[in-house]
Formats: sequence, structure tokens, C-alpha cells
Amino acid sequence: MARILLTIALLVPSLASCQDDALLMRIWNGVQAAQTKYTSACGTVTETRTSALLARPLVFHGKFCAQGMNRFSLEYAGTETMRLRFNQDYLNVTTGPSGAATTEVLEVGEHVRRTQAYFSKANSIENLKHNFTITAQEHGDVYEMKLVPRSARFANRINYIVVKLLKDSFLLSSIEVNGKSGVDSVFEIKETELNPKINDEMFSVYKPK
Repeated sequence: MARILLTIALLVPSLASCQDDALLMRIWNGVQAAQTKYTSACGTVTETRTSALLARPLVFHGKFCAQGMNRFSLEYAGTETMRLRFNQDYLNVTTGPSGAATTEVLEVGEHVRRTQAYFSKANSIENLKHNFTITAQEHGDVYEMKLVPRSARFANRINYIVVKLLKDSFLLSSIEVNGKSGVDSVFEIKETELNPKINDEMFSVYKPK
């Protein structure tokens, strides 16, 4: 899930290969303006996970804070406690109850920067067209974009991704990831604070010596 969230965060600013050029430019310009206007945010995440192997959907509630493209914190509470922290080069995934928690340390900075460069250069539109078929629609107060993989690089892992942005702010409203594993996860996102001053401790990660 951590890798999925990072991938989506990197893809959303570059959804510039939608088939309707007018809608494309509206979304592209809006997202770019929102990135400049909102450099940090905190809010809530509700994940609903479904699968043919699950008797009923699993629902997880969490809180997040993000700053730029290189610092992110997400914590799920309840029976399935989990904390994700990404800072520059390292991602920490902590699971388990207090006092018995374990932390997995993943060095993903190089991969993140490589993906950012791949989708942020002048030819990023062609990169996306090569890897995804992307369609955009308007529904009520949101823009909806569906990404269906064309290349094996992504098709081996996911069936499709659906991203929804609020029309008035171009902020994320929800992300749906339908995976090859048969698991479908929908993340409902609500930003409660925009441009807050976030304590550096929120993004503190363990780094191997």
C-alpha cells in the first residue's frame, strides 16, 4: 500500500494525457496552480478495501500530513494500527500495538526521484500516453480521471486507477486502486488544514547507520 500511495502521489501532478484537450488544459493548469498554492496539508483518509476473498469490506480510518513531494506521514488507528512515514530517502512502515510494534525501513528515495523525473520532464505527456490510456470526465463537483495501464511495467500490478479531484480547488478527493491481486482499495481523502506549519517530528524516520 505504501508503494501505491507514493506512485499515485507522483502521478497525479502529471495527468496531462487526457483525451479531451480542453478538459486536459483545465485540469493541468488547475493542478499546477494548486501545487504552488498548497505546499503542505493535513487531513483524514478512509480506506475501503474489498476482495472476493473478504466476507465483507474492510474499512480503515487514518490521519495524514504531507509537505511537498518528499515528506509524508499517514497513521491508521483502530484494530489495524499502522504508521507510514516518508522523508527524502526513507520510508518507515510501523505496525503492531504500542510496546510491540515493528518497523520496516525501505530506502525508496532513488526510485521516487527517478519516477518524479520521468513524469515531470517536458516529454512527460508522451511518457504517460505510452504507459496509460487516460480518460477524464466531470461528475458534479469533481473531475474524474481513469488510468488503465498499457505497458507491462504497470499492467503486471494494477488493472486501473481512478483519481478524483475537487473542481473548486483541484485537491485530491479520492483514489481507487484496482490491483491484479484482486484487491480494490478506495481512499477517501479530506484536507482539513491547508498550508499548516508542520512540526519536523511528524516526518521523523529511522535511517540505518
